[in-house]
Amino acid sequence: MKSNVPPTPALPKRLSLVAQTEKSLREGIRTGHWKESLPGERELCEYLQVSRRTLRAALGELQRTGWLEVSQRQRRRIRASRAALPAAVQKKTIAVLSPWSFQALSMPMTFVMDALRDKLAKSGCVVEFHFNRACFSAQPARALAKLVDSHPATVWLVFGSKEPMQRWFIGRRLSCLVAGSCAPGIALPSVDVDYRAACRHAGGVLWRKGHRRLALVQPQDAYGGDVDGEEGMRESLRGLPGVHFQVLRHDGTAVHLCTLLDDAMRAPSPPTAFLVARPMHVLTAMMHLLRRGLRIPQDVAVISRDDAPFLQSTSPSTARYATNPAVLARRVFMAVRQLAETGTVPAQAIRLMPKFIDGETV
Repeated sequence: MKSNVPPTPALPKRLSLVAQTEKSLREGIRTGHWKESLPGERELCEYLQVSRRTLRAALGELQRTGWLEVSQRQRRRIRASRAALPAAVQKKTIAVLSPWSFQALSMPMTFVMDALRDKLAKSGCVVEFHFNRACFSAQPARALAKLVDSHPATVWLVFGSKEPMQRWFIGRRLSCLVAGSCAPGIALPSVDVDYRAACRHAGGVLWRKGHRRLALVQPQDAYGGDVDGEEGMRESLRGLPGVHFQVLRHDGTAVHLCTLLDDAMRAPSPPTAFLVARPMHVLTAMMHLLRRGLRIPQDVAVISRDDAPFLQSTSPSTARYATNPAVLARRVFMAVRQLAETGTVPAQAIRLMPKFIDGETV
């Protein structure tokens, strides 16, 4: 007897990261991105944003299915029969340029990158990750030209960029989105946290708590959001009676940061509150102040301008500003997709207001 019950639809299959890596490698071979052999494992891991274990599994599968062959010098050569295959639908390439390796990214930024890569892959884009410190120097033109000419892309998404790099992309008229803040006078689209508003809010919080001697702690190599944040805090304190505000600019090392804190606390009128940029520097500052015998917040208050998972586990709990990484990834994706599809996007600054998470340090 024939059943009238319709067949059960097949469940959707989620591709494993190994399968996605294998697919990306095949696309690179088909489109001629790699012609004779693949680069080394370290370069491929950075490029594809995967672990060496995942990469080796994908490479093993490509070797098993005849896409690659291993030479006596352990180089993975591309088989000519595979390299000659016609490319499928030409995909748009989104090149991510970063001054930090993928392994060195903070946990929130790693989440943003993973979510962004997933969204872009679903929209039919190929994501390339480039870690190149030379492109972030004071004179990046030669390094940028070499990278861009050898890796053509539909859109360049740059992290941690400064004015020289931003002006170079404008001069070359390349589609570029700044993940961060632009230097004054730079007409590039950008997506960043609203550090100006956050620091302005922090100044008001500390003022209402009775603090009149405040310090902002941030790297001396400040740029983009750091500059905006400093101006925001100055705005919040401008015109208030009895306020003394200073900026402690450190070189990024714990030794220098602790030295600056010691100098500030030995002053005739030491700060009673600190707003600290970068989570790792917040941890250094709090531990050093506690080691000096200062109680937090009874003797000195601390607010973190940024968030990180480990700040949720400090004791006392750290007051901080947090941005939802999923929201940040979505806004970056929307801007990148518009650039990829239309070739243009308004040169506007998209700013996300972080949420203040009250803690026991203020």
